[in-house]
Amino acid sequence: MKQISLVLALTLSIFSCKSKMSDNMNIQDVTPDKNSAIIVLGAGCFWCVEAVFQELKGVYSVESGYSNGKVKAPTYKEVCTGNTGCAEVAKITYNPEEISFETLLSVFFTTHDPTTMNRQGNDVGTQYRSGIFYLTEEQKEIANRVIKELNEGGAYPTKIVTEVTALKDYSKAEDYHQNYYSNNPTQGYCSYVIQPKVEKFRKVFKEHLKE
Repeated sequence: MKQISLVLALTLSIFSCKSKMSDNMNIQDVTPDKNSAIIVLGAGCFWCVEAVFQELKGVYSVESGYSNGKVKAPTYKEVCTGNTGCAEVAKITYNPEEISFETLLSVFFTTHDPTTMNRQGNDVGTQYRSGIFYLTEEQKEIANRVIKELNEGGAYPTKIVTEVTALKDYSKAEDYHQNYYSNNPTQGYCSYVIQPKVEKFRKVFKEHLKE
């Protein structure tokens, strides 16, 4: 994948995502205030997703959690079995006036492989699936449009399999998962998987990084 071309392909018109919640949403305590919006993304291990999106200007917070499965408020041990249907996700709260939803999607599609079903590298299982779990109809429309444009433009050698589904049954992951990379930079997975990904991301999106 040519990362720079992908970033340019995602330089689209800016949309606001502060509209009426999707009627399909079944979730509490995630409604943003008037100056913020939320999107929930799954892109493999949530430690990786959190580490990347925390560094973006306009992003207020990133929280690791579980969503869209058949078990409400599962434990990490349960999710790891692959039997809950839950995805490891990052709940991203951001200011649409500072960073557009399209920019967030650009980061999303550049920092993981959206063409592998239920897998990111050596992390295999439905919990690692690629997913955009939207809170508004605008987010749904934009996500589907971007995927269509990327597929038609041949951004990847095979078609994108990213799930675009309304957010439901979200729950925060255990405390030790929060800020995992920042708190455990020398841990094996952090050193060999997350750090190279973060370094690559910083080079491509340097103009979007917090100071």
